[in-house]
Amino acid sequence: MGGAVTWGLLGAWVLHDLEELATVPGWLRRDVPELRKRFPQVPEGVWRRAESVGAAEFAAAVGVMGVVVGAASAAGRLTGGRSGFHQSALTGFGLHGVLHMAQAAAVRGRTPGSVTSPLVVLPFTLWARGRLRKAGVLRPARPRDAVAGLVAAGAATVASHVVARRLLGTARRMS
Repeated sequence: MGGAVTWGLLGAWVLHDLEELATVPGWLRRDVPELRKRFPQVPEGVWRRAESVGAAEFAAAVGVMGVVVGAASAAGRLTGGRSGFHQSALTGFGLHGVLHMAQAAAVRGRTPGSVTSPLVVLPFTLWARGRLRKAGVLRPARPRDAVAGLVAAGAATVASHVVARRLLGTARRMS
């Protein structure tokens, strides 16, 4: 399997996360207070955590996630697209895009990641999965795989923020 499918995952992810890096800090400051009023059923701890994510933490977490996506892309390239890690990351990336679009629909407006999701994330995911299917290496997708992928993506996101906070805490202590 060529680099367009395997390394393309990393490339598409970079484009998408550049949007997130550019929009998350302002969106959190500007929109979370209003969303807190519109969605009182969301637990207060979720809002406090969202407001506590600074630009440095978010950027560091994106960097950590970039290492994960880069490793998945490399695994895909080394195995001709057969890597379960690569295919799971690809599927998770596509589901991540769907979640961004659902968030934008829920708030009836633009949210970080909602521009590149329909323009980059979903088209790339569908194209790459089609190429893997045509090459005969795509593993069949099952609903439980989608759930497991979302759980893994959520865990990776939480882990990336934990690592980012530790990295930033270490950097602050060293200066």
